[in-house]
Amino acid sequence: MHDAYEPVPILEKLPLQIDCLAAWEDWLLVGTKPGHLLLYRIKKDAGTNRFEVTLEKSNKNFSKKIQQLFIVSQYKILISLLENNIHVHDLLTFQQITVVSKAKGATLFACDLQVKYRSGEAQLRMCVAVKKKLQLYYWKDREFYELQGDFAAPDIPKSMAWCQNSICVGFKRDYYLIRMDGRGSIKELFPTGKQLEPLVVPLADGKVAVGQDDLTVVLNEEGVCTQKCALNWTDIPIDMEHQPPYIIAVLPRYVEIRTFEPRLLVQSVELQRPRFITSAGPNIVYVASNHFVWRLVPVSIASQIRQLLQDKQFELALQLANMKDDVEGDKRQQIHHIQNLYAFNLFCQKRFDDSMQVFAKLGTDPTHVIGLYPDLLPADYRKQLHYPNPLPSLSGAELEKAHLALIDYLTQKRSHLVKQLNDSEPSTPSPLMEGTPTIKSRKKLLQIIDTTLLKCYLHTNVALVSPLLRLDNNHCHIEESEYILKKAHKYSELIILYEKKGLHQKALQVLLDQSTKANSPLKGHERTVQYLQRLGMENLGIIFEFSPWVLKICPEDGLKVRLGDLGEFRSKLVCFLEVSTCYEPGRLISDFPFDGLLEERALLLGRMGKHEQALFIYVHVLKDTHMAKEYCHRHYDKDTDRNKDVYLSLLRMYLSPPDVHCLGPIKMELSEPQANLKAALHVLELHHSKLNTAKAINLLPANTQIREIRVFLESVLEEKAQRKRFDQVLKSLLQAEFLRVQEERIFHQQVKCTISEEKTCRVCKKKIGNSAFARYPNGVVVHYFCCKDRGVCPIEQ
Repeated sequence: MHDAYEPVPILEKLPLQIDCLAAWEDWLLVGTKPGHLLLYRIKKDAGTNRFEVTLEKSNKNFSKKIQQLFIVSQYKILISLLENNIHVHDLLTFQQITVVSKAKGATLFACDLQVKYRSGEAQLRMCVAVKKKLQLYYWKDREFYELQGDFAAPDIPKSMAWCQNSICVGFKRDYYLIRMDGRGSIKELFPTGKQLEPLVVPLADGKVAVGQDDLTVVLNEEGVCTQKCALNWTDIPIDMEHQPPYIIAVLPRYVEIRTFEPRLLVQSVELQRPRFITSAGPNIVYVASNHFVWRLVPVSIASQIRQLLQDKQFELALQLANMKDDVEGDKRQQIHHIQNLYAFNLFCQKRFDDSMQVFAKLGTDPTHVIGLYPDLLPADYRKQLHYPNPLPSLSGAELEKAHLALIDYLTQKRSHLVKQLNDSEPSTPSPLMEGTPTIKSRKKLLQIIDTTLLKCYLHTNVALVSPLLRLDNNHCHIEESEYILKKAHKYSELIILYEKKGLHQKALQVLLDQSTKANSPLKGHERTVQYLQRLGMENLGIIFEFSPWVLKICPEDGLKVRLGDLGEFRSKLVCFLEVSTCYEPGRLISDFPFDGLLEERALLLGRMGKHEQALFIYVHVLKDTHMAKEYCHRHYDKDTDRNKDVYLSLLRMYLSPPDVHCLGPIKMELSEPQANLKAALHVLELHHSKLNTAKAINLLPANTQIREIRVFLESVLEEKAQRKRFDQVLKSLLQAEFLRVQEERIFHQQVKCTISEEKTCRVCKKKIGNSAFARYPNGVVVHYFCCKDRGVCPIEQ
């Protein structure tokens, strides 16, 4: 707890009982039980918490009964509930402006002043409770007009407040939310509890605080609770006022001050039977009992922040720091300092994830964050770092949880720094404590971050070490990483580090040292062969240095190293054999060895049309079914006799491989070929349309089950059925075309041309006689000699 307010007496032992309060600026209105209205001017003495109080006006005949007061300073009006009716008076002269005649019998009202964001115009709305009805009004031209029709309420309202476009109403037993959406939909919320009177109070952010016994919840205009937990008062509140970040409640014996976020009891102020509370704006709060009025004067924000930092209440300190009216630079610096203290305190409370999130937002130097952990920074650099309090000791599960939070933070920070590497203007990280040195070089920061991530992965998840080291932009410090990997006996990961940093000689020496150790994952020569094969011609000296020991142990694998420096030339040879047409495969194949370059031999055999020999190499020598399928795909041609059965040859190779003794010199390195029914069935299923079905079935073993070739048979039958349907449709179309042509032939054969003695040529006008003639489609007859253009009738020219 700390002192947020100091109570200062304003009115003491007032002879008239106070029934209601209202205030604006330096003015305080007091409504008394006899109906007197008192106006006080309250001026604060500079530099002190003393006030000069002057009674400026007293109206003894204001009303017989003053039930409620509300001031709208923007319109200079006083709205009051007098003798169960709504009256509006001028705020300066108390002269009556209007009476809302329809509101006669009113027991309660609530006002809402909305200011439009762009225009700055204000709109005043008012809700009046008249028995079991709610009347809605708006203020215009010094008069209240009906906003919309009345709403029926389930009971007589006891307390209510606007909540944006809703009204929260407290009845004797329950709270309801009434939506101002034209339909007046009513939503039942929850019971009022054991208290005699419900309590609904508007908040500064457009929400409402609703009381249920000693609890208070915050609701939005949908009636949904917006706080995780309710405020829990030490007694049932009578009245309440919101002064961000504080909520001030009047309890039967004292005034209690709390905060919503974080949920804190800030202060308890003992006052003699307080009953009412009102506000004249920010930092102007009045509390009254029957005969006393006090003003709650805020303690300076600077003093409050000092108290809160001592109590480690950093969240509230931040809220207050944001409210200060300091110079922008000083204000920003103090907020940043408090946020760092807050993040550090979260870490000390072992809320590691929350702490890292705050540090990430602040842009704190990552090395200062890493320094919170034991044994992650070099000792000489770690001694330069300072922290507000002693660091917590971490071990076991707590340390692992802390490391996981740090990994998330560093991964995010790493990604951010990598993107900024090419930026011309580096962003300077801020220190956790003022005066502590920071690292400005991005590459240096990345080196520390990657090395720290390596250490964290070794503590939490070793599987992530290799992916980190394989990154192209891995910045791990070589000597430090080398030391910790050797200490953890992570030699496979050490090889990756050396290879990525171009330290091939060191990597190969580790492989040589580990090759003879019984329990080492690097035992043997295989990893050395793989490593040497990845080296290029520029590392020929290193290859010659480390390949001899492999050649001594296993000459065949040793030779693979040299063949891997030759891989580029072999790729060119394969490409040439596949593409070129400028060689004779029959003559060239005699120059190829039988104990190597078998893929090239298979390509030449394919060019020669010897598919079964080529497929034998792919299937039974190279044991590469993928290459066999690619071979068939390249050579299959249904219109060429020697290539149309290539898939059948592949099937035969799987099901009935030839005797190894028939294959010449290649047989020396082979065991007897074995049938592969699974691969054969796969060929049947995928390439049934390229196979002669009868021949394929005859190749299958006699004990083959129908269910094993069910997919093949279904596909074949479906294809045959489709082909049959296609042929039937085609036959029908061709028959229809034949009939159409026949019909057209008969039609044209029915046309006849009679040449009589009187028939004359339509061009020269002479008789046709016995001369050759031509007839146009339109029936015009001319001498053949006169027919100059067969496509154009001369009569139509």
